[in-house]
Amino acid sequence: MTAALVLVPGLPLLAALVLLLTGRRLDRVAPALAILVAAVTVVTTIVAAITRPAVMLPFITPDGAALAVDGLAAILLPTVAAVVLLVLIFAAADKIRPAARFHGFMLLFTAAVMVTVTATSLPALLAAWEVMGATSYALIGFRWWKSDAMPAGLIAFAVTRAADLGLYTAAAAAIGAGSGWRLDGLANAHGPWLHVLAGGVLLAGLGKAAQLPFSFWLARAMAGPSPVSALLHSAAMVAMGGYLLLRLHPLLAASGWAGPMAAWLGAATAVVLGVVALAQTDLKQLLAASTAAQLGFVVLAVGIGAIGGGTAQLVAHAATKALLFLAAGAWLTAVGSKQLPALRGVGRRWPVVGATFLIGALSLAGLPPLSLWLTKDEVLAAALAEGPALYAAGLVAAALAAGYSAKMIAVVWARPDREQRVAIEHREWDTEEPGTRRIPAAATMPLIVLAAAALLLGVLAALGLSAPFRSLLGAAGQPESSGAELLASAAIAAVVSGLVLLRGVPRMPGAATWFGLERAARTLLVRPMDRVAHGLARFDGGLDRAVHGTARWVGNAASGAEGLDRGLGRAVLGTGRLLQDTATGTGGLDRGVGRAVRAVTAGAAGLGRLTRRAHNGAVADYYAAATVVTVVVLVLLILVR
Repeated sequence: MTAALVLVPGLPLLAALVLLLTGRRLDRVAPALAILVAAVTVVTTIVAAITRPAVMLPFITPDGAALAVDGLAAILLPTVAAVVLLVLIFAAADKIRPAARFHGFMLLFTAAVMVTVTATSLPALLAAWEVMGATSYALIGFRWWKSDAMPAGLIAFAVTRAADLGLYTAAAAAIGAGSGWRLDGLANAHGPWLHVLAGGVLLAGLGKAAQLPFSFWLARAMAGPSPVSALLHSAAMVAMGGYLLLRLHPLLAASGWAGPMAAWLGAATAVVLGVVALAQTDLKQLLAASTAAQLGFVVLAVGIGAIGGGTAQLVAHAATKALLFLAAGAWLTAVGSKQLPALRGVGRRWPVVGATFLIGALSLAGLPPLSLWLTKDEVLAAALAEGPALYAAGLVAAALAAGYSAKMIAVVWARPDREQRVAIEHREWDTEEPGTRRIPAAATMPLIVLAAAALLLGVLAALGLSAPFRSLLGAAGQPESSGAELLASAAIAAVVSGLVLLRGVPRMPGAATWFGLERAARTLLVRPMDRVAHGLARFDGGLDRAVHGTARWVGNAASGAEGLDRGLGRAVLGTGRLLQDTATGTGGLDRGVGRAVRAVTAGAAGLGRLTRRAHNGAVADYYAAATVVTVVVLVLLILVR
């Protein structure tokens, strides 16, 4: 079933090219076409997951574009395709314009993600990684007429691209090590090349997954439309950073140091970004910080070898976070703001959206029987087997997740007071866009499906039906959660949630600004690089002035030499005419001598022109003439000998 694997990225790619190249002419049919393509892609990913095809196409090397569906890809492909379909349905109901450009970019991004998930060679992975990064920039800055859209897209692009240099470094190290292009062979590298490979892959994965110290780009990425946030920061883009580390876990483990570093950076991100999420007053910013924190559990799982728990966390997070981002987008359109004070009581006003949001928030909090309760606890069980320090950090991160989830629930299900109702009636909260005061019924359908997924995935896992999932990943021998651990994590989540609902959370100005991570990056990286760039620019300017000064000096010298050339030329021509006149009077000898003299005259005139050309500042001509003379001299020397 190779055709299914070709269609998985090929169909979205073809539809994306049609929409992007035809422009606004297909605006009216673009949403329906994109939804149809996404629905067919869901079917093809399921077929590919069952049949496990593989294909090799020539790209850079004869088998450079190697794609295959293994256990990990068989789980992630349908997950990504399903989330894409639901997000596009929501986008169609939200009437994002221009529709052809938006849906074209979304499908192009989808195609890149599909290739990323199925790539088994570095050339295919790098190509998909490039397209994914460029398309994410276009989607985050989609509303380019807004003042914050393009700078936000540029920052997200620049930060992730800087981290992506690690992947190119890894590719260069693979060539140097002679380990080949295949991903499953990278762990076989020896010597320092192995450590360069592991470091490059770890850097690229951390950057894309918005882990410390790269997390701040995720805050800027919230400038994109809500469906973009729902896709990029749930099942794709950020999730692909975690996927890359899951895919190349054997390489990280072989290095001896990259695995533990990943574990501690993941745990640190889960804690620090959990605090950041707890301090936010903007719903999308809260969800952004929680995305980095939840991906921290995935990176922690990679570091300790809990591939089954990390993959389960990635899938459960995709359904939960897509649901929460889409609900936030629905309220932004209806209310005109995503600030928490403006969203007070929106769950009561739109109860269907409020109920689905409640399920997503409870899942994010880690409360039973929802999906993230079990997946996070599976990671925690592996952390406990690794050591008490990582386990303690994971428990703190889980408690923070319960705190920021309860904060969202408290706001959206609060009872609005009179002042709040007056503010809504007078549109005082419509600070970000004009509120429509309605949510289309079509926009609620994806929310219901995602809420059901967040609930059912947890129930199935709780009933012990996750054995096929673990066997797909070869994770049958990895640590599983015990009943005591599950009860302990559920109790912690319940206690923290209750405290937040009753007492609220304190103000944390430092955490509200993401602890100045962007400012620190500018101070530690951007400004030094700016100084280096300015220094190089000054050196370049000085060199440029020196070259121009030398050129002017050569030009002046050439002008003086040109006068001498003209005098010499006139003297030679005069001598030639004199000789010619003399030759004219000598009869028969005259004609032969005349021809010789004319040849000498022409040769002298040609030498005069060459002399002037050598002094006209054309350095290339000078070196060309010097080369010819050198060759002639060498030939003469050889012949004379």
